[in-house]
Amino acid sequence: MTFPFTMQMPLEHQSVLPDATDVVVIGAGIIGVLTAWELAKSGLRVVVLEKGRVAGEQSSRNWGWIRAQGRDPAELPIMAEAAAMWRQMAADIPEDIGLRQTGVTYLATKTTEIGGYEDWLPHAKAHGLDSEILTAKQTANLIPNGQAGWVGALHTASDMKAEPWVALPAIARAAVRAGVIIIENCAVRTLDIAAGSVIGVVSEHGRIKASEVVLAGGAWSQLFLRRHEISIPQLSVRATVAATAPLSEVHNGGAVDDKLAFRRRADGGYTLAPAGFHELYVGPDAFRAVGRYAKALLADFSGTRLLPLAPTGFPDAWGTKRSWSADDISPFERNRILNPMPNKSCVAKLARDFAGTFPALGDVKIKTAWAGMIDTMPDIVPVVDRAPLDGLTIATGMCGHGFGIGPAFGRIVARIVRGEPAGYDMDRFRFGRFTDGSKLVLGPNL
Repeated sequence: MTFPFTMQMPLEHQSVLPDATDVVVIGAGIIGVLTAWELAKSGLRVVVLEKGRVAGEQSSRNWGWIRAQGRDPAELPIMAEAAAMWRQMAADIPEDIGLRQTGVTYLATKTTEIGGYEDWLPHAKAHGLDSEILTAKQTANLIPNGQAGWVGALHTASDMKAEPWVALPAIARAAVRAGVIIIENCAVRTLDIAAGSVIGVVSEHGRIKASEVVLAGGAWSQLFLRRHEISIPQLSVRATVAATAPLSEVHNGGAVDDKLAFRRRADGGYTLAPAGFHELYVGPDAFRAVGRYAKALLADFSGTRLLPLAPTGFPDAWGTKRSWSADDISPFERNRILNPMPNKSCVAKLARDFAGTFPALGDVKIKTAWAGMIDTMPDIVPVVDRAPLDGLTIATGMCGHGFGIGPAFGRIVARIVRGEPAGYDMDRFRFGRFTDGSKLVLGPNL
């Protein structure tokens, strides 16, 4: 699989829709595929239905970081399990998924940023991480050719990276070898419900019976849930990413300062993204949920640009249907892969900023650019919980952090589906936290 990501990607997973299974998973992103794999390992029959392609959306469009650094404290023990799972998958899967331990670094251009890093550091120490504050000299030794005036950094040497558009397709193939059925180009239109419980789903290719359904639909989850009169305050933001042509190595890990994030890729180029910048299309869901996001928006006001109209067919576009019958063509069939156009001005600025940070590189050539729609929640942590509908489990709103932690959340979702203890305190990720009067607590803005 290569980038950019289009419907020209060949169909890899085609099977006849079975009449029945134990679990249906909606969505073949990192969460859906790992959930299915974990369920299959325990002997359950699992079918993953994907409206487009495996890893067609955000799971292949992210930065490729696998990090514990900067995470919400409730995610840190889960991330430790995810890191171990990544290492095991790299050893077990007969394909190179690009997993490398190269560290993640948050670069500070102001001394006030160091204070924020110091506030988070006790959480890292409590979970045994090797995170540390670097001085300006130590930072210069780590990234010797940078010319951005960094005054220090937060660095976690044990953090890793992988190649997203290579890793998840390889993981999906491993899941299939374990017995998972994946069917691409097969949108789930509605849940099949009887007597207040899920008894399966209705797909574009027919019904399939199942006593358990997992919704891991990423940016499409809220639209699917609202069709069934279930609501979560999930929105999606556009994030632009660019890939350079091969360049001389300036740093082998992942790093970010106040201008841009960068990561060395396996092909010798760098993945670049603007630091802390995203764009929100204001549609019906955004309009309804804006109050819930006020705290997050005020905390990072300069990092969000509002756009008035989502492109036709996007989940929160004004013209997207919110209601349809099981016999209707659904919005998920009308837009197989959510493929937003990148922000061209951002792409040009990324090239200039990277060249300015590392003048020895000379002219930085952009090989390609893309964008993804990141599913987010008001407190910047996901929903991983049973829905208020018997037989339905929700795993969505990964807030751009899902790639790295995805394997462990997949394992947790599998435990929930099997009726087992999750293994962690899941209160932070519960479905009802936005409606039960709980105080909104933002995750770390790191």
